[in-house]
Amino acid sequence: MNIQTKAEVLEILKMPYEEFNNTIRTKAKEIHINDNNNSADVIALLGYDNICKNQCTYCGMRAGNTGLKRYRIDIEDVKKTEDAVKELNIKRLFLISGEDPKYNFDDIVSMIEHAKNIGLDVSLAAGEFDTEKYKTLEAAGLNEYVLKFETSDKSMFTKIKPSTTLEKRMKCIEKIKNSNMMLASGNIIGLPHQTLDMVADDIMLMKELNISWAPIIPYMPVPNTPLAKEGGRGSLETTIKEISILRIMMPKVNITAQQPGEDLKNGLADVQGNLNALNAGANMLFVDMLPQALAKNFKVIDNRMIKGMENVDRLVEISGMNKIL
Repeated sequence: MNIQTKAEVLEILKMPYEEFNNTIRTKAKEIHINDNNNSADVIALLGYDNICKNQCTYCGMRAGNTGLKRYRIDIEDVKKTEDAVKELNIKRLFLISGEDPKYNFDDIVSMIEHAKNIGLDVSLAAGEFDTEKYKTLEAAGLNEYVLKFETSDKSMFTKIKPSTTLEKRMKCIEKIKNSNMMLASGNIIGLPHQTLDMVADDIMLMKELNISWAPIIPYMPVPNTPLAKEGGRGSLETTIKEISILRIMMPKVNITAQQPGEDLKNGLADVQGNLNALNAGANMLFVDMLPQALAKNFKVIDNRMIKGMENVDRLVEISGMNKIL
């Protein structure tokens, strides 16, 4: 099976789910088994800062959310957490923060250098930077920069991310592409007023960008954010379809398997939601390194919730996949 065009993508997105489940999903899983040894890849996750200057209308960490307890983890504590990741024998760390202009950039460089010195591969999501800062991150050994475009539709982008523009976001993505760092990028699925045609455009953009990781999840409304007034959670079925389409189009791409299920209260720790994604071709599972007291405040989405290694082991055992640390 070969998916090349937007028309083919759109046909699958519109396909009755049972037909998709028996054909496209099965093929995507088969590709992951044959091309990637059916791997379930475990990544440590550390949200080291939940302060953000931006006013994204969907995000619980937006600057306008005054009800959120804010924190910055000191650089020495970040390094201690990196050491703890090493002790767990996990080889990959995803560092993520709000877009906080007051978090010392030299400290971000230092946390990357320390992680690299102890043998970790590192991904970073810290927002939009200028060219020189991307070059500095590259020189520090950063393996992958994570910068989602969220939506390729210009008017929708302007609505959900009023603090920046799609043009600026894509210029930053181009800077990352022109470096030796890998690019992780993708969309939010099921934003209010988003059409399947828009989703198809997003998928084609991910293919064009030749991303290393698709950090995709459905839209999950957060109380007291402007967008929450306009619609509920994005379609789980469309999310699963996108996962399978991406696996077929880009057999080696990493795809987030930490996906929600029917019960929103389970957040991204929903067992069935995770298994559905794994069975559709996704492969990346996360271990949250934040203490619970801070984890509840790293709130991009409502009820984010990612559990520890025990949960990963359970998912891997149920799915019959091969755990890769």
